[in-house]
Amino acid sequence: MKNIMKKSLLSLAVGFAVSASCSVWAQDDVTDLEQRITKLEERLVKAEEVAKTADKKASAFEFHGYARAGLLMNDNLNGATGTGPYMTAAGGLGGAVGRLGLEDDNYVETVLDHKSVNEDGSWSKYRIMLADSVETNNEWTGSESQLNVRQVFAEIGNLSSFTGAFENASIWAGKRFDRDNFDIHFMDSDIVFLSGTGIGLYDVQLSDDWKANFSIYGRDFGAIDSDNTDIENYIVTMNNYMGPWQLMLSGMTAADNEDRSADRADNGFHAMLAYHASSFYGMSDGFSKTGVLVGTGLGAELKGIGSNGGLYKDANAVRVFSFGATRFAENWRIAPSFLAEYSQDRIVDGDEFLWATANVRMAQELTKNFEMVYEGSYQYMDLDNGTSQADGGYYKLTLAPTFKLDTAAGFFERPEIRVTGSYVDWSSDLDNYAVSTAVDANTMGEGGEFIVGMQMETWF
Repeated sequence: MKNIMKKSLLSLAVGFAVSASCSVWAQDDVTDLEQRITKLEERLVKAEEVAKTADKKASAFEFHGYARAGLLMNDNLNGATGTGPYMTAAGGLGGAVGRLGLEDDNYVETVLDHKSVNEDGSWSKYRIMLADSVETNNEWTGSESQLNVRQVFAEIGNLSSFTGAFENASIWAGKRFDRDNFDIHFMDSDIVFLSGTGIGLYDVQLSDDWKANFSIYGRDFGAIDSDNTDIENYIVTMNNYMGPWQLMLSGMTAADNEDRSADRADNGFHAMLAYHASSFYGMSDGFSKTGVLVGTGLGAELKGIGSNGGLYKDANAVRVFSFGATRFAENWRIAPSFLAEYSQDRIVDGDEFLWATANVRMAQELTKNFEMVYEGSYQYMDLDNGTSQADGGYYKLTLAPTFKLDTAAGFFERPEIRVTGSYVDWSSDLDNYAVSTAVDANTMGEGGEFIVGMQMETWF
């Protein structure tokens, strides 16, 4: 078909050229005509080559995103700043509480993917992720913008050169969030958040029931010296999956970190054992995830693996988690969460921190598009920073009338448009208590406050 089209085009070109040049044939423009025909042939050849390449390679662009934006005010009609899932004195230690009705920031992230598949089945993916977060409610926020490229990487897979255990593996390099990070959405807290710039290999099939990922990430310790990139933490990870079980092992080293700040850690170890159940604790439909994390030295930052260069050289920590979601009646859903951590020698020799959060979110589906959402959160804290000690509890209760496209779709259907009313309070012993004045600093004012909010949240 293509040859017929080519000949037809050539015939048409020749006929047109001859008829147009009859009046000037005597001027011997035959050479010019031949050059035009030659150029036309070259363009047709190139067009055929492009068509053949397109036949062998299919490509597509994808657009994904997340955003939340809303208005939050206290009972004095002032902006309710300083709130959020990490508003407590334990927040700087990773001690999250229930997020519903507390987030006062406007946050947006945009993910652009380009994917292509070759004729032999090999594929590639390029991703760039942009994000921004501001506190102001104004529509023009250029002076406060934190616009940032959070991810930029390339990944290729299903390569004919990969055989045996690597047959279904993919390789990537660049700046990214690890593919298998996971979180407790209701607390806005990752269980593990492995990220940075590096290289990795996903889905190596070590046996019929054992798959593993391998990666090397580099991170700068910007929290201590944002202009210093000489000292980096290099994190080597092996992430193992055996059925519903996950065993994640990470070792890390940051040369000369102890020279920058006395007695800081320059190496560390991190491990996580998790069970991902396809039911709600074996009792009903839904899901549940339970596990334990441990870390020493630089690995004692249990959530953001390898991200904290201010940890004491003898730091150690252990964290337990469990969360899930299920439907327990025809129009009722429930999602309980539990997160707790104990650490010692974290910032200075002799400090000791214990915190534990229990959170429950419930939804009552009243119509196809409207539901009432309820959330209760409690956190216990026993904090000793080496010079002062405080203990007590934090309490929050939130009521949120919520509109969405289909309430029966569950907790993770978005977008949602909600109005929220929250009451927060805590023990007076925790008023203005700081874990540290330098690293992991976080203080609360005085408790006993009503907070009203209006918010949208979406992802796709």
